[in-house]
Amino acid sequence: MVASYSIVILGCDNDLQLAEHLDQSFKALLINDEAQCMQALSDNSYQLVLADMTCPSIPVFEICRKIKAHSDIPVIFVSSKDCNDERLAAYSCGADDYLGVDDLITELHGRLERIIINKIANDQLKLQLAQANEMAFIAMSGTSDLGVNIQFLLDANECNNLDELGMRLFQALKSYGLSCSLQLRSQFSEKNMEANGMAKSLESKLLSEMKDQGRYVDFSHRSVINYESVSLLVKNMPIEDEKKYGAIKDNVFSLLQGANARIQALDTLENLALEKNLVRSLTLKMKDLMSSIDDSYQEVMKDIANVVEDMADKIEASMHFLGMDEAQEKSLQDTIEGGILSTNNIFSEGLRLDKNLHEFLIHIDNLFKTDAINPSQLKKIIGSLDKQG
Repeated sequence: MVASYSIVILGCDNDLQLAEHLDQSFKALLINDEAQCMQALSDNSYQLVLADMTCPSIPVFEICRKIKAHSDIPVIFVSSKDCNDERLAAYSCGADDYLGVDDLITELHGRLERIIINKIANDQLKLQLAQANEMAFIAMSGTSDLGVNIQFLLDANECNNLDELGMRLFQALKSYGLSCSLQLRSQFSEKNMEANGMAKSLESKLLSEMKDQGRYVDFSHRSVINYESVSLLVKNMPIEDEKKYGAIKDNVFSLLQGANARIQALDTLENLALEKNLVRSLTLKMKDLMSSIDDSYQEVMKDIANVVEDMADKIEASMHFLGMDEAQEKSLQDTIEGGILSTNNIFSEGLRLDKNLHEFLIHIDNLFKTDAINPSQLKKIIGSLDKQG
């Protein structure tokens, strides 16, 4: 029968005779010193070390520590004492198992085989893990571009103007090893720039002329990539590497899409700021206009009230000469007093309406003075306008 396993017996000729307890499935090499043991294990042809603790001349604990420091070969201790102190000492120095003399006949073969099989399984698992790590590294290398693009999309949301956005885009493009010129076009301005933040007239003119020529315009090792409000001139495309060439086009195009989205967001913010300033300017203008109207309105109302009161006084003074009886005089006087009262009520109502409008305009002005508008206050004003409508 051909031996299935090769082991090293670290021991000496004594009463235990460990080799005699092994069957034909094990091929054993008897060694009695540290140097021979380490030399035998160096070629990785042995799968286990069986250490005899009954040999006083062999420092089995120290040898076990050295074995475990350089490899993961299983070590099994065999002792004639079979006591807890020795068992703990064996495990402390790295032993994989501990057998007493009584276990040699009944359990030695099974426990050796089980530990060797576990070792083989662990080696296979480590190999699979190494292969998985290698595949993961390859995958990570292949998807590093995706990581660059994701980071740019996250950082782009923090950019407050075209300069910041352009510089952040150049940082992402640097990861691809590209030399580029960039043009960003918003509703309010156009930004041409190189990686240093400055613009070059020739490249800027070229990008302006080619912005409507399609998504990709290739000429030699240069390419112009367009996406809506963003144009990029790449000056060192890897035309000798077809796969890299295509990958750069795809990945850079997604960067331009992200930059374009941020430009649109910046345009929206700028438009909102303009609308806010417009509303505030209109509010201030209405306040000034209302103040001017209010002064004229007050004068007109006072003049009307004076005319009505003067007319009432004259009519009352003339009643003695009109030949009216008492009932007629009372009726006319009641009519005059009613007219005066109605005029005063209209005057008071005008004052109240003017005051409400003035307070409303002041409230609108205060609301738009700050950069951050309180949404709840804005909704409240809109709700009040809807009710009035």
